[in-house]
Amino acid sequence: MRSDLDIIKNWVKPGSRVLDLGCGDGELLHCLTQEKKIRGYGLEIDHDNITCCIAKGVNVIEKNIDDGLASIKDNSFDTVIMTQALQVMSRPELIVDEMLRIGKECIVTFPNFGHWRARGYLAFRGKMPVSKFLPYTWYNTPNIHFCTFKDFERLCVDRNIYIDERTVVDNEHKDHWWIRLWPNMLGEIAIYRITR
Repeated sequence: MRSDLDIIKNWVKPGSRVLDLGCGDGELLHCLTQEKKIRGYGLEIDHDNITCCIAKGVNVIEKNIDDGLASIKDNSFDTVIMTQALQVMSRPELIVDEMLRIGKECIVTFPNFGHWRARGYLAFRGKMPVSKFLPYTWYNTPNIHFCTFKDFERLCVDRNIYIDERTVVDNEHKDHWWIRLWPNMLGEIAIYRITR
């Protein structure tokens, strides 16, 4: 399992109700069901990923998250998770609001476009960065909203969202003391646990 999913797994309470938005192949939900006995559902749009979820016994619903979550009742879940998908949403601020409407707490992860390598690449090469972690060129990237940790935290302040916990890691999902000194410059991936 990806190491960022290990961090998320530690934040999810045993026996809780979990919704994973853009659940991919269901790896996280499968692990949480096995190890933490959660009751979980995933929303996914990719047919191959849906097939993988079904093969793992993960409850999955085919849904484009950008179409909204209005069909899900308020406070239906203890935890709503979205990993590495916020930056591909058409209206990320509305998705965060919806996540907090349907869940008591939310866990969100996204890449930091303020990382020093991205800044340096743009400054010295004059082009949008392409790297192992951000392997797309500007014209074929699924990322439509490039944000930094500071941008996300400003969104939280503006929308009265409380940050319960934040972990900032490198591209291998490892925490280092030097990243904690200057997270917006040195961190590559953010993992936030948020509430209202």
